[in-house]
Amino acid sequence: MTMRSQPYNAAGGRPQPDSLADLLERVLDKGIIIAGDIKIDLLDIELLTIKIRLLVVSVDKAMEMGIDWWTRDPMLSSKARGSDEVDGSDSDELEDLRRRVAELEADKEQLEADHG
Repeated sequence: MTMRSQPYNAAGGRPQPDSLADLLERVLDKGIIIAGDIKIDLLDIELLTIKIRLLVVSVDKAMEMGIDWWTRDPMLSSKARGSDEVDGSDSDELEDLRRRVAELEADKEQLEADHG
């Protein structure tokens, strides 16, 4: 059995991480959350509230935690960008817009035929 020695901090006597890569690996494996709120009030009237939440984890750890929003974001995922799936409420509106565009194109063609 071999024991690996780590350098000690002169001030506290605690072991230090071997390198930045080791520290980064530990943070990504376990995760770290930084949270903060900024609130601006004037005479007890809330003018502005900013909630900041930062989660630093590996993709595997995030998915293990149930966080996978990037898989559905069209700006970040080609799968999300390529899918034509639309929510039920949006599909009716989309169909109405398609029908309206077809009607307008037919009206335009009719006007061009009458005046051309």
